[in-house]
Parts: sequence; C-alpha cells; structure tokens
Amino acid sequence: MSFELRGLSWSTNKRMLSVLICVVCCIHSGKSQTCTDGFTYDRRARQCIDIDECRTLPDPCRGDMQCVNQNGGYLCIPRGLYSQSYARNSPRSYPEPSYPEESYPDRSLGYSEPFIHNVPPVGAGPGPGPGPSYPIVSRSTPCILGYTLGADGTCVDVDECETELHQCNPTQVCINTAGGYTCSCTEGYWLVGGQCQDIDECRYGYCQQLCANVPGSYSCSCSPGFLNADSRTCQDVDECETNPCAHGCLNTYGSFMCTCDEGFELASDGTTCNDLDECSFSDFLCQHTCVNTPGSFSCVCPPGYYVYEDGRSCEDLNECESGNNTCTTAQVCFNFQGGYTCLDPLRCVPPYIELSDNQCMCSAENPACRERPFTVLYRHMDLSSGRSVPADIFQMQATTRYPGAFYIFQIKSGNEGREFYMRQTSNISATLVLARPIKGPKTIVLDLEMVTVNNVINFRGSSIIRLTIFVSEHPF
Repeated sequence: MSFELRGLSWSTNKRMLSVLICVVCCIHSGKSQTCTDGFTYDRRARQCIDIDECRTLPDPCRGDMQCVNQNGGYLCIPRGLYSQSYARNSPRSYPEPSYPEESYPDRSLGYSEPFIHNVPPVGAGPGPGPGPSYPIVSRSTPCILGYTLGADGTCVDVDECETELHQCNPTQVCINTAGGYTCSCTEGYWLVGGQCQDIDECRYGYCQQLCANVPGSYSCSCSPGFLNADSRTCQDVDECETNPCAHGCLNTYGSFMCTCDEGFELASDGTTCNDLDECSFSDFLCQHTCVNTPGSFSCVCPPGYYVYEDGRSCEDLNECESGNNTCTTAQVCFNFQGGYTCLDPLRCVPPYIELSDNQCMCSAENPACRERPFTVLYRHMDLSSGRSVPADIFQMQATTRYPGAFYIFQIKSGNEGREFYMRQTSNISATLVLARPIKGPKTIVLDLEMVTVNNVINFRGSSIIRLTIFVSEHPF
C-alpha cells in the first residue's frame, strides 16, 4: 500500500509539477512586460500607455511654469508662452480610471466591450492639469488606441498629426505612425530636453575652410584665392591666368606673387614694377657719369675717353692711332689723356742747327755758342690733374761718360710755381719729381739742364732737355 501510494504520489506529482511550471512561465511572461521611461504597461489593453506626469507628479513645475504632458515625458514652459493651440484643452482634472475585474479577450480589431470605465472625454470636467496625452477611448469605440472604426467596419489608423490630436511642442514635427505618432525634429535640428535645437554643423568640420551656421543648415565659403567647387571643398584659383602682374606672376596656394624683371622693384600695390635707379646706390658705380635707364644703367665717359670693356671705367681715346684727329701730314700728332695736339715740325733757332728730328745743336766752333747749352733735346709728356704727390714723372741720364767728370742736374726754367724739383739718383742720372698737384688743362714747358764738369781738363758744359708737359683736366 505504501508502495502504491508512493507510485501514485510520483505520478500525481509529475502532473502537478508540469502545471506549476506552466503557471510560473505564464506569470513570469506577464511580469516581464516593461515599458520605457514615461510609459506604463496596461495589462488590460496589453500595451504601453503614456504616464501623465502633470497629473501624477506633485508640483512637477516650479514657479510660474506651466506643465505640458508629452509622450514619454513632460515640459515646463512659461505660462506666457503657453498658447491655446499648443494646449488644446483647458486644464481639467479627471478622476482616476477604474477597471472592471473581468478579463478581456485578445482582439486585433478592437474590443466587443469597452474596457475603460468612468474616464471622461478630453475637456470634460474642471481640474488643475491638462488632459491625457493620448486619445480617450469611449464605450462606443470598438478599436484599440490609435485606431478608429472605418466606414467598412474595420479599424483604421488615426492620423494624430493631421487631426491635431498630438502633443508635439511647436519646435517639433509630428510624424504619424501606425496606432500613434512620434515627435521629431526637422533636418538640421536635434532633440535636446524636449526641444528642437539647431545643430551647429560648423563644429563638425563640414566645410573645408569657412563655415557659417544658419538655423537648420549651414553655408560653406572659401577664403580669397580659392573657388568653392562643390559647396564644401575649396580649390586654389590660378590668378596668373588673368595676367594681374606687370612683369612676372608666380601662383601660390590661395594667392599669387608678382615678380619684376632685373632692374625693377615691386611697387606698393604688389602688381606693378617701378624702375630701379641703380645710379643712386653708389657714387662709384661708374668711373665718370652714371645714366639710369629703364631696368638698367649705363656709364658715360667725357670727350676724349671711351667706356672700357667692364662697362664702367673710362679709357683714353688715342686719336692719333685711330686717325680721329685734324693734324696735317707735316705735323706730328701727340696724344694725351682726354685729347691730343698737333706738333709742328722742329725749327731750330740760330745759332742752333738741327741735329735730328727732335734735337738742335750749337757748335762749339761758333763763338755765339760758348755761353749756350751744347744741345737742346725736345721731349713731350702728358700729366693728369689731381695726380697724387710726390710722384716721379721723368728721368734724365748722361749718355757719355768722361774720366774725372761729374754731372749736375737742375731745372733751369719753367718752374715758377715750384711744382717740380730734381732729385739726383746717381752720379750720372736724376729724376724729375712732381711736388705739388697741378690742375689742368694747361701746358708747362720745363728746361731740364745737365751740367758736365771736368776739373782735369777744366771743362764745363751743359745740355738741355726741353720737356713740354700737357696737363689734362681730371674728368673723374
């Protein structure tokens, strides 16, 4: 008996355990229905319904703020901004809804019996808060929330957006959905604290260079020197294609640079070129005169000179060699710095007789020659003004040497200004020294005398070099 009872008990226990698991699963399944914040699960309607915080929360808004219920939340806005179109009904109070104890069948097209009792329609009865944020189903409505009975007897979706039955605030956009609606923001806005606020697209680098935020959108632009190609990116503009520069143009990233040819400098406007006055840079650019030309300069020499190969210094023009002179065939052309002169043929003054082309002699046999120099030799030289002093400019030397003789060198005439003196360098030679600067143009004739003294035979004689010096004007 005991064994049978135990066997009966085990069989019975297995059936009871199966029922218990089924009940637990059903209970657990019902309790696992959860809703997002701001909604509560209605077991009778078997769906999440909005919680009207304006009614259920004690004093949800502080101060002079009006509570406005929203799907899944509520807003506190100043009462001055609370308009009738936004709060569609006057604040009223509603009694708490009561539900019958009987269970309701699961029907997709509605209910055969109304399931909400003692709930007044929107706008019914006075009260401190706004009406509920969802359509109220009356006893005559056979469809679930968000649907209405159509002409064909089926439940059709209620467009809360078109019928103004939504609770979206003025900054939001109502979007109808099957059995309800959602409150969203237009493009360029996002939802922050129940309000649609403009998105600052410029913070996210939508534009390559310059960005200007505008309500609901943004605008891209480029810096000067760039082209807005696709409303977002910028491409460099080659300004050189329009020839903005007077001379040369160099395109750079976002701009350009003008260049000037040699001898020019860029003006303050950055595009034109001004001639560079090279002559103003230095007084020593040219030996004589500097003449500025567009983009360059040239050196000019005075008459009697030409510009040397370096383009800056001046060289004497030898008119005698070039044939650019006016001397006759009987004359001798003598060139000096900056000019020339024509020398007439030598004429010896009696009692001198011509010994050669440039020398006259007074014979010792002629009594008139006893007190005169034995020979007169004619020499010519040129000298530039401003030559530094002292300077050795001419040298004399005895050509014939006699035993026991010595020589004395001196300036016999022509040195009235004492610009010269003789310096004896050896027993038979001496040098003419320029002691003071001479300013030309002028011609100086010096008689340089060499006196020969021989005490053995008691002889004393002299010879003269008649030196003609052409002092040219210093042109530099």
